[in-house]
Amino acid sequence: MTTSNENDARRDYRTTLNITLNDKDPGAFPQRGNLPAKEPEIQRRWEAMDLYRKSLNGPRGSFVLHDGPPYSNGDIHLGHALNKIAKDIITRFRTMQGYVAPYVPGWDNHGMPIENAVARQFREQKKKFDRVTLRAACREYAAKWVDVQRDQFKRLGVRGNWEDPYLTMSYDFEAKIVEVFGELAEQGFIYRGLKPVFWCATCETALADAEVEYEDHTSSSIYVRFPVHDDPNGVFREPFDDAVSGRTPYVLIWTTTPWTIPANLAVAVHPEAEYLVVAVGDAAYLVADPLLEATMRAIAQASEGDAASQPPLQSYDPYGSSEPGRETVATPRILRRLKGAELVGLVFKHPLFERTSPVVLADYVTMDTGTGIVHTAPGHGKEDFETGHRYGLEVLNPVDASGRYTSAAGAYAGRSFEGLRVTTTGRTDRDSEANVALLEALKDSGSLLSATRYVHSYPHCWRCHSPLIFRATVQWFMNIDHAANGVGFRETALKAIEEVTWYPKESVNRITTMVANRPDWCVSRQRSWGVGIPAFYCNRCGDHIVTRESVGAVAEMVRREGSDAWYSRAPGEILPAAFACPHCGAPADELRKETDVLDVWFDSGSTNRAVLENSAHWPDLQWPADVYLEGGDQHRGWFNSSLMIATATRGRPPYRAVITNGWTLDENGETFSKSKGNGVNPLTVIEKYGADIVRWWVVSQNFMEDTRCGDNLLKQVSEMYRRVRNTFRFLVNNLYDFDAVAHGLPEQELEELDRWALEQLNLVVQTGETAYNRYEFHRIYQSVINFCSVELSAFYLDVLKDRLYASAADSRERRSAQTAMHRIAETLARLLAPILVHTSEEVWDFLKMPDKPESVHLAQLPSPRPPDLEMLARWAPLLEARELVKKAIEEARQSGRIGNPLESRVNLPEAYRPLETFADRLPGLFLVSQISI
Repeated sequence: MTTSNENDARRDYRTTLNITLNDKDPGAFPQRGNLPAKEPEIQRRWEAMDLYRKSLNGPRGSFVLHDGPPYSNGDIHLGHALNKIAKDIITRFRTMQGYVAPYVPGWDNHGMPIENAVARQFREQKKKFDRVTLRAACREYAAKWVDVQRDQFKRLGVRGNWEDPYLTMSYDFEAKIVEVFGELAEQGFIYRGLKPVFWCATCETALADAEVEYEDHTSSSIYVRFPVHDDPNGVFREPFDDAVSGRTPYVLIWTTTPWTIPANLAVAVHPEAEYLVVAVGDAAYLVADPLLEATMRAIAQASEGDAASQPPLQSYDPYGSSEPGRETVATPRILRRLKGAELVGLVFKHPLFERTSPVVLADYVTMDTGTGIVHTAPGHGKEDFETGHRYGLEVLNPVDASGRYTSAAGAYAGRSFEGLRVTTTGRTDRDSEANVALLEALKDSGSLLSATRYVHSYPHCWRCHSPLIFRATVQWFMNIDHAANGVGFRETALKAIEEVTWYPKESVNRITTMVANRPDWCVSRQRSWGVGIPAFYCNRCGDHIVTRESVGAVAEMVRREGSDAWYSRAPGEILPAAFACPHCGAPADELRKETDVLDVWFDSGSTNRAVLENSAHWPDLQWPADVYLEGGDQHRGWFNSSLMIATATRGRPPYRAVITNGWTLDENGETFSKSKGNGVNPLTVIEKYGADIVRWWVVSQNFMEDTRCGDNLLKQVSEMYRRVRNTFRFLVNNLYDFDAVAHGLPEQELEELDRWALEQLNLVVQTGETAYNRYEFHRIYQSVINFCSVELSAFYLDVLKDRLYASAADSRERRSAQTAMHRIAETLARLLAPILVHTSEEVWDFLKMPDKPESVHLAQLPSPRPPDLEMLARWAPLLEARELVKKAIEEARQSGRIGNPLESRVNLPEAYRPLETFADRLPGLFLVSQISI
């Protein structure tokens, strides 16, 4: 039974201790961060003190991160959060390193998604609209989402010039786009011509390569035979008259786009490949030697299924045995072997129409699939177009802008193909109307030998996800191989890539491949919402007009009135009064304007010119940028378009370094999708955990690789945050009576244990500095968590409690501990300030020190000093022995030999005799009663 006097004695004893503050004590650093409520308060304080402007006064010069503009058409997603937070970490740590590191956020405002959304609203409301009305509504729609996303990015703790961002729809920006187009045209990069381009029939516009995504698609795979029309070299005759007597000669082609058959004008063979004339049943076929067996197997299987209206083919076992499970294929008898070049002169009949298809030579014909003979439609393929141009073939394109056949598609057996849609809409495995009709016609004509379904990677529109087609249309292009001073632009761009530092370093391969293989850039779009291409057409002579004078007049008007004026003003209101067509002298009132708009990638590719050069508006910016940071898809997008425009107009890349962040995936490594229901909304995470947890998640993994996120991972990240916060809490709450000036000790007067702790801190700072400079933020996360968990919590702070609590309040031993703890707290706060922006500020507020900046974000990033290797070596065996002792004590406690470690005396083996130099400090360091060696 405990007496009253004993209770009083306990209370009296407790009052003699320097116990740490708890959450109930005034002025205590709380255990629970309550970040969702506290962070907005901190952000309002930053805004009141104009923190962003105050941060732009570093002594080391400028460091410019140029913001890649997100699209202003919806709430932000997790990929936005990762990207913006990574950028914010960079500008913040560069600021704390002493640089002027501005951040001017931007938005991409033009383009099809906004136009489609606004047009849909008009249709739902049954409102009539013209181009000008539509554009005005698009501008309003984009501005609304800029405001929404701005608040969402700010809530993430992203610091920047939010009151004056750049917008691609601002008048100044639009005018600069016009001027950049004019510069390219003046240097000879821009041309207008008929070429096949990626075309989205759903969106009814041309697309650039950067707007194309490849997804699995199910197509009709068909083998079709074209009968011989003319065989001047006797490929199918001499010297095999007897062999082919009575047989009809054909060429065999294979395609996964049956709808292009009406546009067929030739068949292509490889000049060096081996081709065979083979007899099969009552026919003779021309087919490539390496693909004979696969072709015959496909024909035989189709014959068994009666896919074509022809007699079943004979069969044989190509393996020379009757082994079970072996497929049978059509029996071919080889009649002749020829090189592709020997087939020139052969002419075949179109399988449906009264026209011919000659043999042409092409190096791109491969021997991996099909028959080794390529059906060629110059109006529907880049390589087909180039081959057709070389052989003088017509560019036949019987497909309109909506993806339907025109009358030029012809008819078969009285059935017209006009009006049939050649593609499907969205992701679907069903066949198109045109394909169904073509297969029926080919079957009826006896030309279809095989028809199966074939899954392959196929280009889709990045916006509506519908399958694309190649369609020859007149468009505006940037010539990627334009030669200046005897050097091709592509070569210049590839050399420019070598001037840039790429993170991760292997990402240079991605951009190099994209630039090396990219076709000419189709910069025109058949849309309404965008910057109109500043070109005029002369009604008298028919030529187009893009001159320095005409482009300058358009740019001046756009800067004054915006690009909408291009569609509301007549040429005579835009051009100077004396302007005349440079080709025929026609006056301005005989001109008309281009109706196409520029590709949105041209907009975003021009940001380096429109923003970084605009020192009058953003004086802290400079060209080129020190760094770009975006996702991996931007190697064909923003990184690429920026490189094209900057290198063409200024001769250099627009960036000194490029960082590529990875994709955001769910916890199982799968992409987020509405159908899976596996999405993670960063705004919801902020409401539950706080923005600092989202930021902590960003650095928990290597953001240059694909990063995963989900409930379980967020809980783990939140737990790691609590570990760091509790470390701060212990440090700060034991400094309640400590003033750095009044009570701090010089480092050389500190207890050796405290100096060891500061040496461990120095190693963390060293890791942090290297990691920041290499943009490897996950290494900071790992280093800080390890420091808080191992060196601090499991050792230093555990050992320190006796000295903190039981020593006299103003004793040198206690003040030594507090000096070290204060140094650790303020150093960690500065080190983590670019990442845990709100928590570090909260810690900073609790620290007492002279001349303290009003915000941790105005302080310097800690710099490491040379490590004390002698001290680290001296303490290494002690730490090793301590781990062994902890293990032995735990075993003794588990077995019931002791209850508390202080009930033990530890005997160390002779190998630890050097620890005698720590003398009577060993029991305290090991938290036992006695130590003997």
